[in-house]
Amino acid sequence: MIQDDLDKIEERLKQSAVVKESDKAELLTLLTTLRKEIVDLSQTHYEHAESIVGFAKLSAHEATRKEKSPALLNLSIEGLTSSVQGFEISHPRLVGIINTFCAMLSNLGI
Repeated sequence: MIQDDLDKIEERLKQSAVVKESDKAELLTLLTTLRKEIVDLSQTHYEHAESIVGFAKLSAHEATRKEKSPALLNLSIEGLTSSVQGFEISHPRLVGIINTFCAMLSNLGI
């Protein structure tokens, strides 16, 4: 399920007509790194990894919609940010990736 959702995020980003090519490239690079970090996290915290990926999928969906809803985008990004709280010490790279991903998606919503 986690890999399927990550694949769906990747496909959504690739197919988005509202995301500039340079932003797509950066988001896809982040997603590649996120995949590695999520695999590591899922070994010990599978349900947390599922939540993170679920919120990432929802956030990507909201950020790439043609008709944006700033309120829904903000909620999804808040959920994604909250989903990595508590992992700052054990998975700092994951938290950094999510923070960057959230910032980029938030900027797409403007």
